[in-house]
Amino acid sequence: MLGFTKFELGKSNKPSRLRRMPRPSPRSADRRRSYDQYCAAARALDAVGDRWTLLIVRELLAGPRRYTDLHADLPGVSTDMLASRLKDMERDGLATRRRIPPPSSAYVYDLTDRGRELLPVLRALAHWGAPALDAPRPTDAVRAHWFAIPLLDALEAAGEPGVVEVRVDEGVFHLRLGGDDDRDGVAYGDGPADAPDTRLRLDASTCAAIGRGELSLTAGVKAGRVEVAGESPLAAALRGETARG
Repeated sequence: MLGFTKFELGKSNKPSRLRRMPRPSPRSADRRRSYDQYCAAARALDAVGDRWTLLIVRELLAGPRRYTDLHADLPGVSTDMLASRLKDMERDGLATRRRIPPPSSAYVYDLTDRGRELLPVLRALAHWGAPALDAPRPTDAVRAHWFAIPLLDALEAAGEPGVVEVRVDEGVFHLRLGGDDDRDGVAYGDGPADAPDTRLRLDASTCAAIGRGELSLTAGVKAGRVEVAGESPLAAALRGETARG
């Protein structure tokens, strides 16, 4: 009986170039890339430095959101990328996933207390990036509530607590200023407010100018670029009216 080996059956005896790839260990699949630096800034970037993570935080700072809502308000993110980032945020204690009480059966994502602590980070980034926010580029997506963070400083400068509803051509959002009654720690939200203390109407270019520090809110009101409705102390302060004794 002829004992041919597999290399003798019409094939070269040269060793095969095909190499068996090592199987990934179960633990390596859960390991994130790290800067491996004993530095607080590096540790922070380990958690939020990946593409899209801080923008997901921006969306969730407006309140709990369904996956489909997040995907709709993050133009350009793939479904796989969004799912991966949300999973990372859950693992890092920045966000949670929970079911909405009946009659709805949908799941929503919400920030944890640690995730909400990123609001000052987003505010600092918005302040730093505002000078680069000129006219929208043809490829730019725009959502109304994206103007909330740049407006926070200008609205808080009025020194009065309350709820402000803001209407721009792109839609409506609202902000909560001061006080200890913020629901779920939310500083702003998408859509109209239930019972706002005042309502503002302005356009996107005015929002951008205020965010860049080129235009104060009071100057915008005087120039007719910002309309303020309401008779609350907050509305009066935003109009620059002197408090009555």
